[in-house]
Amino acid sequence: MATSADALADPALLATAWDLSPLIDGDPAGGFDRLLGEAQERARTFAAGYAGTVANLDADGLVAAMTELAAIHDLAGRAASFASLNFSTDTADAARGALLARMQEQVTAIETALLFFDLEWAALEDADADALLTSAGDRLAFCDHHLRSARRYRTHLLSEAEEKILAEKDLTASGAWTRLFGELVSALRVDLDGERLGFELALSRLQDPDRERRRQAAEAITEALTPGLRTRAFIFNTLIFDKSVEDRLRRYPHWIASRNLANEASDESVEALITAVTGRYDIPQRWYRLKARLLGIPKLADYDRSAPLSAQEKAFTYAEAVELVRSTYEAFSPVAGAAVGRFFDEGWIDAPLRPNKRSGAFCASTVPSVHPYVLLNYTATRRDVLTMAHELGHGLHGALAQRQGIFHQSTPLTLAETASTFGESLVFERLLDASTDDRDRLGLLASRIDDAIATVFRQVAMNRFEDLVHTRRRAEGELGADDFSAAWHETQSALMGDSLEITDGYRTWWSYIPHFINTPGYVYAYAYGQLLALSAYGRYKTVGEAFVPAYLDLLASGGSKSPEALGEMIGINLADPGFWDAGLRLVDAQLSEAEQLVSTLGL
Repeated sequence: MATSADALADPALLATAWDLSPLIDGDPAGGFDRLLGEAQERARTFAAGYAGTVANLDADGLVAAMTELAAIHDLAGRAASFASLNFSTDTADAARGALLARMQEQVTAIETALLFFDLEWAALEDADADALLTSAGDRLAFCDHHLRSARRYRTHLLSEAEEKILAEKDLTASGAWTRLFGELVSALRVDLDGERLGFELALSRLQDPDRERRRQAAEAITEALTPGLRTRAFIFNTLIFDKSVEDRLRRYPHWIASRNLANEASDESVEALITAVTGRYDIPQRWYRLKARLLGIPKLADYDRSAPLSAQEKAFTYAEAVELVRSTYEAFSPVAGAAVGRFFDEGWIDAPLRPNKRSGAFCASTVPSVHPYVLLNYTATRRDVLTMAHELGHGLHGALAQRQGIFHQSTPLTLAETASTFGESLVFERLLDASTDDRDRLGLLASRIDDAIATVFRQVAMNRFEDLVHTRRRAEGELGADDFSAAWHETQSALMGDSLEITDGYRTWWSYIPHFINTPGYVYAYAYGQLLALSAYGRYKTVGEAFVPAYLDLLASGGSKSPEALGEMIGINLADPGFWDAGLRLVDAQLSEAEQLVSTLGL
């Protein structure tokens, strides 16, 4: 059996790196500047020809305008994707940072030049806009939903001059603070066991089977977070206040209203999700009590949450992970298998741990004229295998939706996790089916329940943390690091109840989570997507192969329809408040299966 150290030294893993050249036409010397230069010139020409005329466009004129906008966004998007992805693999490299900054400045200039179009489009009367879209018919299929959705922002848009000021200032306002936070977190180093570890690798030590080593890892992580805590709290404070100012100017009634609008989710549906999940906090609490019993611990501490039940958990080489994930998608659908296979074969994945590489994992869809890219920080655990499956689900979604074009390739965040969680479920089921040992099956179920709790319950608890700090900042003024820590402790305690001990050090762990900084309000989308994906997977298990074409059609539709319409494609009614309870029952069923196995094994 390979050890983690062997797996991390695997040449196949270390050789895995992105080939970003397709984004810049294979021209590292001049491709980036040429793309941005052409986008800027075409944006200026577009503005000169269309500014002040949108209200007078006929169907032919609107089709021509949107076709040219798509081309401009593609050019800028390719350059932007190159600079962002290039930076993410080494956030300490000054040249990469400078390229990122230059891209952001030039893309902002392009967006500023094109601002008028959305403003003039939104200013049309509903009847006029609808008549124009109807008359254009299928010729606007590549942007129809985009144009209709854009009109939902009518009451939140400012004047063109004001919008330009906000866009121009963003780079030195929220954009700059967001980048600084990312660089600070990427530079964190954790002193542990005589080594100076990157933050991501240190976090993976919380999965060590030895409790003392987990405790030491947690304390070392807390120690690494401490020196910059006030700085990160100041960044968070600044961005929260910046959001409150923009929300006030745009007349959003509460802090998460803009996120709900972007997600095409009503305030009522989001509140129903949060109520349903917080109402079932008994599930994680029940699990943590059972897990403590299985680990022989009176009560879990926060650093025990991800502990494996087995001290001999298999380390997966990168090649083993690739084979498992690839073959699982292939067995589900040859179409899915072929799409996922290209990520491995054509240099679309960057997997090794490296100094100053962005932490975590993500899939960037880039633009439809190129292809998505996946970033991993592979540490050879079973969880890393499932993370690979998760991100390749995103990749499959992005690749199949390329045909929708630049306006419709991406979905709202509420559906963005559907394909990833579904793919993860496929690989998990494959692992479970291959296991004939009840103890091993229990270990697999344990990891799956841990993941469900992290994705559904913990993300909603983090939403409750965001809700507290955003509303308190607006009501009480600037918050100190201790205020953030108190809110974190309050909301984490509500999640865990008396089933788990929260250590003093854990109170500061809010301070490295990028979603709070990069995309305020994002986290509930994980719970939304997880429960949707679990429901979709449940239908697949019930319906069988007949489900596959409809599911692939859903992915291929990208964001060309509303979330409700996309859900209907696979027989799911997102407007039903009981939908959330159905997904939660599936998590409860996994826990019940684990409890039954514990009883069978006499543990």
